[in-house]
Formats: sequence, structure tokens, C-alpha cells
Amino acid sequence: MNYQPIVIIGAPRSGTNMLRDVLCEFQGVGTWPCDEINYIWRHGNIRSETDEYTIEMARPDVKKFIRKEFDQFAKQENLNFLIEKTCANSLRVPFVDQVVPEAKYIFIVRDGVDAVGSATLRWKAKLDIPYILKKVRYVPWSDLPYYGFRYIGSRIYKFFSKEQRLSFWGPQFNGLNEALDKYSLEEVCALQWQRCVDLSEDAFQKMSDDKIVRVKYEDFVSNPVDELTRILQELHIPFETIRAKEAVKSVTSRSIGKGRKALNDGQLKAVSGLLSETLQRYGYDS
Repeated sequence: MNYQPIVIIGAPRSGTNMLRDVLCEFQGVGTWPCDEINYIWRHGNIRSETDEYTIEMARPDVKKFIRKEFDQFAKQENLNFLIEKTCANSLRVPFVDQVVPEAKYIFIVRDGVDAVGSATLRWKAKLDIPYILKKVRYVPWSDLPYYGFRYIGSRIYKFFSKEQRLSFWGPQFNGLNEALDKYSLEEVCALQWQRCVDLSEDAFQKMSDDKIVRVKYEDFVSNPVDELTRILQELHIPFETIRAKEAVKSVTSRSIGKGRKALNDGQLKAVSGLLSETLQRYGYDS
């Protein structure tokens, strides 16, 4: 590769979009013009019920397809650094690293309870046609029928659901369907966050530290210029200080604690109980 792939890893609602957009403000840095490219990552393995892919699933044909998509887009946009952000990748970091061993990673973590409060809303979100059309552009043609039926089925489920939620949203972790039957939606979001963070951490513990830049969401939004400067330096992305200040001018810390406030006392207790160990690992209150 004559460009550097940079993969942002993080659970849903952890600031991954914000971080991607800020980095793409710099010359020679870019990403796909849609929210995520999970359709590309899943090609060749679309029948898998979850996003927890193993290294063995990175077969030669799968690697060839994904790498071709990376290479074509980087060449088309004349990029020196290609940023990739798909939250489901937090469930399959070893698979990603097998496909793109040249990649460097940014691992962003946010208070899990805050993330739960935000993610719950996404499970109940209204239909967003422009958003869907942007992502459809990057669905392999042979996979369109599968995803079309799956998406329609999820919308039909939402129409009849007592909770007015989709049948699935976000990274599909092992045991998701069982969790939806057993737990409240808030608790499912908590388990989703925890599984994403724990599997990512397990994978990164086995990788060289120079491939990983660690970021705490709360630190970034509270001190964006210094945090962005650190990230750019660790990734060897050329920048000017004035440009770094401009790139984060819209970053705000107003969302810190917002997700927690969206939960009532019972929900907060249930979610905190499920997440206590992982929250403590990253210095958050349970």
C-alpha cells in the first residue's frame, strides 16, 4: 500500500464519527462518503449471524475483495491516509488486522453508561432515506437482495414492536437475540457496548503498542486541541497547529453525562450492574 490505512475502533455512540470527521479535515486524509462500510467488511461472510468474525474467515478471496476496495478508494481520492470507521470492527479486530496488517488503530472509549443512553435512541430511530442511500452505494451488488430483505424485515418488526424498536441495530454480537429476549433494551445496549470494548481490548493487548493510539472520549472533547495534536503526532499525519485548532472548533463536551441523565434510576442501576467491571477498567463510575 502506498497509503496508510487507519482504522478507528470503538463501540457505538463513543465518538467514532466525531473523531473520523476531525481527522479528515487534514490534507491527504479521507474516508468513504458514508457513515460505515460494514457491507464491504461482511462480503463473503454475509450469512454469518454475527459480526464476530474469526481470523479463519479472512479467506484469500475475502481479503482480496476488501483490500481492493481500500486501494481503489485511496487511489481515487489521492489519499496518503485512509480513515476507516465501522463500529462492528470492534468485535473482530484480529480479522481486520489479518485483512489489513498495515493498518494502525485508534481505540476510542467512552463512559459505557453514557453510550447506552445514546444508543437506545438509535434502536428507535425513524427511517432516514438519505442516510440509507449513501450506504447502499457501497453494498456489493451480489449482496443487495440479502440486505434488502433484512432491512425491510427490521422495519416491519419495528412497526409491530411494543418497544417501537428495530429487530437489530449496531454491531451484532454473539448472543444478541438471546439478550433481546431476556433483557430490557437499555441492558442490551449495555451488553453491546461491553462486548465491543472487551473484545477490542483483548485483541489490542496482543498487538504492538506502536500500532495503537488510545483515546478517551471525555478527554478528547474536554481538551480537543491537545488530544488531536497527540493523535496526529502518533500517526505521523503532517499538520499545522492553526489547522488543528480549526478542525476541532465544533467539538463540545456538552454530551458528557447526557446519556446517564436519559436513564431513570432503575435503568441506571441495571446497566451499571452489568458494566461495573468494564467501567472500572477504564476509570469510570459504575
